[in-house]
Amino acid sequence: MARQFKEISPNAPVADRLTNWFENRIPTAFEAYKVHMSEYYAPKNFNIWYFFGALAMLVLVIQIVTGIFLVMHYKPDAALAFASVEYIMRDVPWGWLVRYMHSTGASAFFVVVYLHMFRGLIYGSYRKPRELVWLFGCAIFLVLMAEAFMGYLLPWGQMSYWGAQVIVNLFAAIPFIGPDLALLIRGDYVVGDATLNRFFAFHVIAVPLVLLGLVVAHLLALHDVGSNNPDGVEIKGPNAPRDAKGNPLDGIPFHPYYTVHDIMGVGVFLLVFSAIVFFAPEAGGYFLEYNNFIPADPLKTPAHIAPVWYFTPFYSMLRAITDEMMYVLIACVLAGAFMGAFKSKLPNILKVAVVGAAVVLSALMLAIDAKFWGVVVMGGAVVILFFLPWLDNCEVKSIRYRPDWQLYMYGIFVLNFVVLGYLGVQPPSPLGERVSQLGTLFYFGFFLLMPWWSQIGKTKPVPDRVTFTAH
Repeated sequence: MARQFKEISPNAPVADRLTNWFENRIPTAFEAYKVHMSEYYAPKNFNIWYFFGALAMLVLVIQIVTGIFLVMHYKPDAALAFASVEYIMRDVPWGWLVRYMHSTGASAFFVVVYLHMFRGLIYGSYRKPRELVWLFGCAIFLVLMAEAFMGYLLPWGQMSYWGAQVIVNLFAAIPFIGPDLALLIRGDYVVGDATLNRFFAFHVIAVPLVLLGLVVAHLLALHDVGSNNPDGVEIKGPNAPRDAKGNPLDGIPFHPYYTVHDIMGVGVFLLVFSAIVFFAPEAGGYFLEYNNFIPADPLKTPAHIAPVWYFTPFYSMLRAITDEMMYVLIACVLAGAFMGAFKSKLPNILKVAVVGAAVVLSALMLAIDAKFWGVVVMGGAVVILFFLPWLDNCEVKSIRYRPDWQLYMYGIFVLNFVVLGYLGVQPPSPLGERVSQLGTLFYFGFFLLMPWWSQIGKTKPVPDRVTFTAH
């Protein structure tokens, strides 16, 4: 059956007639616009924490556009890569600006993503029915880390080269398959031209495609279940108040209200972003290390090798796992197994199996080199985020209505993460090692003990409707 075209008066304004012409020929796009923008109702009590999702989209666009212009002049060749970056910086018109926008954008991406994830953490945006939204978000974070790591090698500076050498060599610590896996990633026995070409292909083509697909999945999953809000109240639930048209009374159309709202956040972000790009693109060596302005030299190792700042909390956890620390981890595994088996209602044979498995795991932890377990801890620090929806047993979602002491718990968690990040930048030291070990234990304890501590204390009454003051 042929679709009927929507008619419009020939005397209508030109803009209306042009819109009608397109709508008759590509109606799916206009329906998608209505579903995800003009008729998508979001809670009316969003605050500044809800800027960061839109800012992440903005930075993604900046990275793609600047990356396209960089690729036009970059040479993925070990003999030419560093010189091509210098050519972009010195001879390509506005090349320095494009390069600094891309390098600053990499750090900006992680700043807004970390803040976006923290907002989800404090407001319970990972709780039912948004588990899939959170899982897609964590997958984006993981893919973003891979994208940043591969892109970091491309300037072919000293820190790029040796950072890649250290990180890729970590895979060699995996029993049995480690050496072959490291060889596969490098494409050679050392980081060289083959590695650069592989990382370039993944950074420019493969990983961005996966990243864009996950972003689309993240947004579709979000719009299917609706956005969370600072109160954790479901505005589209079965008992939520609605108007005569069935729209939630506690919601407002995303467009134009939140598009204007986000434009304000974008304006402030671009002011800060531009100030960094024009006045401090290196950010004191945190965004662009000084060693990366020196050509890669396989025969000269830098005095201190460290990843970029956004990887350093996890790098600090990696360095925290020493032979001495292994005994502490084994004690934690055994204590957790015994306590879990003692308090659970499992049959006795299963309790014995749990304790036996813990003993076997402890023996493996002693038999395998601590370097491997450091890699496991570093990876586990990211993977554990995927399980957050099933670790939190609190009766309420938002930090607003949880016991006051939990607010301090989240504050200590953030402080601990920042301290781990700082220690990851610094050269190893006995004091730093101890602090990073305590910080690693707290990081994993925060999540692994969450099923227990999230139930402690008396929660505050959650309102039936969102709390909102017009402004």
